[in-house]
Amino acid sequence: MLDPGSASNELTAIANTYVIAILLWMLLPLVLFPLWIWARIRLRKYAPIASVESEVERLNREADNTRRDIEEVRSTYKEKHQLLRKLEQQVAVYDERLSFAELGVYEPHFDFGDSEVYKKKIKEARERQKAMVSAKTATSCPTNWAVDGSKSRGQTMINRQTRLTMRAFNNECEAAIANTRWNNVVAMERRILNAAKQINNANSSMDLVINEDYVLLKLAELHLTHEHREQLKIEKEERAERARAEREEKKLLAEAHAAEREEERFQELLEKARKEAGVDGSRIAELEAALAEAHAKTERARAMAEMTKSGYVYIISNIGSFGEDVVKIGLTRRLEPDDRVRELGDASVPFGFDTHAMIYSEEAPALESALHQEFSDRRVNAANMRKEFFRVSLQQIEDAVTRLAPNASFFKDREAQEWHETLARRKQRLTDMQTVSDEFPEEI
Repeated sequence: MLDPGSASNELTAIANTYVIAILLWMLLPLVLFPLWIWARIRLRKYAPIASVESEVERLNREADNTRRDIEEVRSTYKEKHQLLRKLEQQVAVYDERLSFAELGVYEPHFDFGDSEVYKKKIKEARERQKAMVSAKTATSCPTNWAVDGSKSRGQTMINRQTRLTMRAFNNECEAAIANTRWNNVVAMERRILNAAKQINNANSSMDLVINEDYVLLKLAELHLTHEHREQLKIEKEERAERARAEREEKKLLAEAHAAEREEERFQELLEKARKEAGVDGSRIAELEAALAEAHAKTERARAMAEMTKSGYVYIISNIGSFGEDVVKIGLTRRLEPDDRVRELGDASVPFGFDTHAMIYSEEAPALESALHQEFSDRRVNAANMRKEFFRVSLQQIEDAVTRLAPNASFFKDREAQEWHETLARRKQRLTDMQTVSDEFPEEI
């Protein structure tokens, strides 16, 4: 028989065990939940790197894909760039704003030197074109086509297509020749060649092509027309230069007559003074000196008017208008050559010129030409030889003058009074502006 006390203790122990078990069961989620959260975070953080080998393999695949993409982009870019250049050249044929830069500078094909000769050659080129069209040699079609078994119908088809071909090509050439200018001649040349190529491609199924000699005649007409227009410009400038020379010639003659009248006036005054009693000897000496000076001026004016090659070669600069190391080397036949320098410094330029040399020579054109040749590679304007500006230092100019005209005087000083006064005013304005700005603090 069990003891009631021991049985009660045993039941109590069992109850306590159950209570502890229940409490542990209830506390277990509270302990395990943070551990579970921590484990999830760790797993999520390092999940992509399950193994070093798989990660390296993945990165290598991505690198290979990237390299392939780069190569594909490079290849595509190269193709697109080539296409762009090709399209730019095609556009340049029809866009005069691009043609000069894209297609290059035109090189003359002829050197006739007379606009009338150019007109004659243009007419000859056109007559040869007409002769080829009349002789049916402007195009060629080696295949004897037959339509529905009839060669005559085939020939009619060829004749009709030939007329269309010639009309299309001639219209394109006429438009190119009519619109040619100094900056698009090469583009118009390409335009004619492209027209011939495209028309021949369109007629390839019929074996109909434009004769190469006929295309060359059209190109010759284009070149002749352009050079004829340029020659007209040159002749216009030459006429203007001759007119200026004639005006100077007339002015020299007028100055010579004025000098003669001045000499005659002093001669009369001297004779009158000698005849009058009590005239001071110093007065006679003054009149004799004035007469000698007037006589020398008369002789010089006559020589200038009679000698077509005599004149003054001048070397001038304008630092305010053209900057450092730019000089003009020109020629004038005026009795007072400084008038020409003052004329050049009129309203067409903002500042006046400084004169560095004024060299009188009986062979002035030869001296001017020698100086121009000395610095031919330094021309500011390489397209127009009548623009006599050169980018060269005054020391180099002085060395050349000393060698070519040893007795000439040369002055390297640049007065440039208006230019330096302008700089001083600008500097003063900047100083005043700085003074005003200094009155206000940078921060408040």
